[in-house]
Amino acid sequence: MDQEHVSATLTVAVPAATVFAVLADPRTHSAIDGTGWVQESVDQAPLTEVGQLFRMDMYHPNHPHGDYQVVNKVQVLDPPRAIGWLTGTAKDDGTLEFGGWTWRYDLAPLGPSETEVTLTYDWSAVPRSIREYIQFPPFGPEHLTNSLHHLAELAAPTPPA
Repeated sequence: MDQEHVSATLTVAVPAATVFAVLADPRTHSAIDGTGWVQESVDQAPLTEVGQLFRMDMYHPNHPHGDYQVVNKVQVLDPPRAIGWLTGTAKDDGTLEFGGWTWRYDLAPLGPSETEVTLTYDWSAVPRSIREYIQFPPFGPEHLTNSLHHLAELAAPTPPA
């Protein structure tokens, strides 16, 4: 495969600022996830600046330990238009090591109450040493579409009771 990224786009009936607020809250990421791998946010603070780190508990049956933790570093933060992060891990000595893959959401307002959301998973910066034991992308494209539908549900206004 020559392509080193995969994207999905969905139009949601929610203002861009509302969608962005959901994405900037790490506590929502497990509910957004389309793979079922993201378990829980370790860090509860909203994402507010480039360079900010946030950790997520994960689970994958093919991971050597099943349960593991990732450290994400915010690379893009342009409210309410874009948010993205680089995923890595903390080594035993506390240093961080990033694998080279990124997650990015681009939000395009289509009016006051509608937003086109594009989710992109990019692995173009993954070194050969990691590509030797992880196949990219490690999931099918349907997972991005699932994530966008989950995001739309979370961002949708709650109907009055």
